[in-house]
Amino acid sequence: MTATTFHMPAVEDRAISSLPPRLMLAPAGTAPALVDGAWWPRCRDLTAELPALTAVLDPLWGRITRVTLNPTFWPVIPRKVPVDGHVVHVGWFKAEQDPHKLLLLSYASGRWDLLVIPPETSPTTAARLMTAATDPSRSLTASGLMREAEFFRIAAEADWDSAREGVWDSEGGHGARRRIARSPVQAVIAQAPDPTEGM
Repeated sequence: MTATTFHMPAVEDRAISSLPPRLMLAPAGTAPALVDGAWWPRCRDLTAELPALTAVLDPLWGRITRVTLNPTFWPVIPRKVPVDGHVVHVGWFKAEQDPHKLLLLSYASGRWDLLVIPPETSPTTAARLMTAATDPSRSLTASGLMREAEFFRIAAEADWDSAREGVWDSEGGHGARRRIARSPVQAVIAQAPDPTEGM
């Protein structure tokens, strides 16, 4: 199977359901994994997001008839979503299902699990997650992939801070900071009136 990551166009007036889904699927014929791909919705509105997702998946996997999810990150869960001439039933399981996973069922072909990447995720992190979720050699759960992505994000920020600190040091940053810190304090002390004057 092939899939493409779509970036959100700068067109504010288009309905979310009219935009292609941001989706990447594991290659066809690979060994079963804990997730079969990754989906990066634009919002947490299933009524707006599910039609485009199932329109892409129906020809590949057979008609999607049921979706289950964990309600942790979904503010509203409709029981049914009309999708291109049929209805997709939506269910939820709080304790039994990974909060970062969407389970899709087709009567004809079986079941698939997709990592759900939060809509607010940066494009760089989303691309990393999509690649990791479709790598046949990976064996992480959806939540495991999210934890790994958070680890990489924190490490990248630490590297960025170290790089900025290195530039600061190479430009005389620490020495300049000390000189600046001393000078204003001395000026303020020099201007302060002597409390014994005028007594």
